[in-house]
Amino acid sequence: MDTTRMRGLMDSFATKSKQASLLLLEGFREACCLHRVFTYCLRSRELAIRTGQCFLFNGFIFLGSILVLRSVVVPTLLWVLPEGCPLIISQELCPIESVFRFYSFLRLGLIQLFYVFWFYPMYISSFILSTLWYNDIAKYGFFAVEKHGPSCSESSGQKDNASDKTTDLAGAMIALAEQVYSILLLNFFFLEVYVAGFIPYIGKALNFLLLSWMYAYYCFEYKWNYSGLSLDKRLDFFESNWPFFAGFGSPCVLAVFFISPLVSYGVMAILYPLFVLTATGSEADKVVASQRNKWKGAGLGRIPIFLSADFLSMKVLTLFHFEPHERKAL
Repeated sequence: MDTTRMRGLMDSFATKSKQASLLLLEGFREACCLHRVFTYCLRSRELAIRTGQCFLFNGFIFLGSILVLRSVVVPTLLWVLPEGCPLIISQELCPIESVFRFYSFLRLGLIQLFYVFWFYPMYISSFILSTLWYNDIAKYGFFAVEKHGPSCSESSGQKDNASDKTTDLAGAMIALAEQVYSILLLNFFFLEVYVAGFIPYIGKALNFLLLSWMYAYYCFEYKWNYSGLSLDKRLDFFESNWPFFAGFGSPCVLAVFFISPLVSYGVMAILYPLFVLTATGSEADKVVASQRNKWKGAGLGRIPIFLSADFLSMKVLTLFHFEPHERKAL
C-alpha cells in the first residue's frame, strides 16, 4: 500500500514538474520574442522615438561614461599617480612609501568626485527620465498592438469595462486604493527579494527566482493597467501561472545577475523597455490555456508569491485607514 502510494506521489510530482517546465519554457520563449519591438516601432513613430531616446541616454551616455571611466580615466590616473615605482627605476630614485599612499588617496578622491558630480546625477536623471519613458513606451506599444493586433476586440472590451469601472467617484477611489496598494506590494516584494539574497546556500537561487517574478510582473503591469484588468485578476492569473512568469522574467535577470550594480542598472535600463513591449504583445492567457488543454487531471495550483508583501501592505494601509476594496485571500 505504501509502495503504491509512493509511486503515485512520484508520478504526480513528475507530471507537475513536466508541466511547470513546459510553462517556464513558454514564458522564456515569449520574453525572447524581441522581433515584436521592431514591428511595433515601425507601426508607431512616437514609440520609435521614445525607445531611441532610452537607448541613447542609458546606453550611449550612461554605459559609455562607465566605459570611459574604466578605460580612460582610471588608467590615466594610474599613470599620473602610480601605485608604485616601475621596475626600471632604481629604488634610490623611487619616492618614499608615504608619497604612494598620498597618490592612492588622491586617486581615490578624484574617482569619487567623478562619481559625485557625474555618475550619481546622471543616475538620478536616468531613473526619472526612464520612468517617464517606460510609461510612454508601454502606452504607445499598447496602442500599436491594439490597432494592428489580433486581439483588438478583446482589448476594446476590456477598455470599456475599465471606463465603466471609473465613471463614478467610488470607482475612482477604488482605482486609487488599488494603485497605492500595488505600489506598496511591489516595494515590500522588492525588500523580500533583497533579503532573500542573504539566506545561506539557497539565497542566490531564491533571489534569482524572486527577481524573475518581480521583473515579469513589472513588464506585464503596464499592459494590465491599460487593458483595465483588476488587481484581483492580475494577482490570481500571475500566481496561478507562476512557471510561465518565472520563465518570462528569467532573461531579464540573466542579463544583469552577474555584473556590478551600476553596470547592471544601465543594461537593465536598455533591456527593460524591450521586455515591456514583448509583454504588451504577448497573449499570455492563450499561451497558458494552450498548455493547460494538453494536461490531464489537476493543474499546478496557485503559489502565494505575494503573501508576505500582501500582509505587510495591508498592515500599512490599515494604519492610515486606507484600504483597497475587499480582495480574495492570497
